[in-house]
Amino acid sequence: MSKKNRSGIVFSTNPEFEYNDAGEDEPETLAPAQQDLRIWLDRKGGGKVITIVKGFVGKNDDMEALGKQIKTLCGSGGTVKDYEIQIQGDHRDKVITWLLSKNYKAKKAGG
Repeated sequence: MSKKNRSGIVFSTNPEFEYNDAGEDEPETLAPAQQDLRIWLDRKGGGKVITIVKGFVGKNDDMEALGKQIKTLCGSGGTVKDYEIQIQGDHRDKVITWLLSKNYKAKKAGG
């Protein structure tokens, strides 16, 4: 373990001290049929529209892979951050249709 990841512990006078990293473990990725995804449409600065997929439960690597598949499907750029998949443009219908074909539970949300 790197010293940089030690959460502020600098020195201990206890000779039997062992550093215990109680960091958060990523949740196990649920099967597609157990996922309950919500597809939002949001406007960012400058009036640009993005499609947001929220509600994914699982490891960040699996969410990154799903995000990459959705970006490829839409032929658009995007990112995965803050436990959301963000795709540039209004692709809600296309994303919902694709997710349902892959056995995910997905529906439109928001206004």
